[in-house]
Amino acid sequence: MSVRVDRHRLQVAEELAEFIEHDALPGSGVDPEAFWEAFSRLAHDMAPRNRDLLATRAVLQGKIDQWHKHRQGQPHDAAAYREFLTEIGYLVPEGPTFEIETENTDPEFATIAGPQLVVPITNARYALNAANARWGSLYDAFYGTDALGDMPTGAGYDAARGAKVIAAAKAFLDQAAPLATGSHADVTEYAVEGDALSPALKDPDQFVATNTDESGTLSEIILKNNGLHIALQIDPKGTIGGTDPAHVDDIQLESAVTAIMDCEDSVACVDAEDKVLAYRNWLGLMKGDLAHSFQKGGRTVERVLNQDVVGWRDGEQITLKGRALMLVRNVGHLMTNPAILLESGDEIYEGLMDAMIT
Repeated sequence: MSVRVDRHRLQVAEELAEFIEHDALPGSGVDPEAFWEAFSRLAHDMAPRNRDLLATRAVLQGKIDQWHKHRQGQPHDAAAYREFLTEIGYLVPEGPTFEIETENTDPEFATIAGPQLVVPITNARYALNAANARWGSLYDAFYGTDALGDMPTGAGYDAARGAKVIAAAKAFLDQAAPLATGSHADVTEYAVEGDALSPALKDPDQFVATNTDESGTLSEIILKNNGLHIALQIDPKGTIGGTDPAHVDDIQLESAVTAIMDCEDSVACVDAEDKVLAYRNWLGLMKGDLAHSFQKGGRTVERVLNQDVVGWRDGEQITLKGRALMLVRNVGHLMTNPAILLESGDEIYEGLMDAMIT
């Protein structure tokens, strides 16, 4: 059982209080005394209201359960069911038409259509993978999945499969960023001439930026399609680039533009120790210093958050996001958690705790 400390009528598990006061709050501009006072007011004001809403929910659910039990084995009567739901207040009349205007909406929601990942926040490795999934290798995706119709054998590198992957990747480029003439599969050299890519793109505006290596040799070409970026990595000494006619060693795609760090369904945080782990990982993601080490193939691998992607065009630096836009999924308002006790001795509603801390 956790040792508890008093914080403005809240009995807080010591490890949680220490994390908030010594890790989460410093640098936030929020004074610990102000935080706990506001947290206590919110918790003690909202807990009774939340309890009443849950009681109403239980009554409605009980009535709905009875309705179905009484009609067991009968054909479903949609009109009668709707009338019943309206009578008990589950359905209410539709209100007047309204519009909502938003400002400062992230482009990942407003203008970019991309995949989204959901991962357990208590697993630092998975969380880092999801945050870093903003960019991913098209070659790896094709080779390691059944996207091309079959799975790899797993018995070492399959050169025939590798050739099939490269052909599919070049066909993808022909579709996503077609050349003015010819195919990417026939290119023997990419170059930049003035402010344009050579060979020329059908739509020159798809060319975004380039990078060079220490010797000044072209090492990366960044393109754009439908708001998502494509990075051709050029390396004549690379495992793949050394055999590719245009020395394309990999094709990186902007992929999972958003990621939900989940505190709810994919995890089970039942006490203060669990909650501190979840909150600590979320804090590390927000501060950018979350790291995780693990063993792979007999060596230690350290996973950290990717930095932004930087390119250059006409002497100007162009910066692209290197990480997914991260959202946090708080626990719903049904659950309680013993990490904090209210003045009444009741466990705090976990949704209220998550909302204040995350």
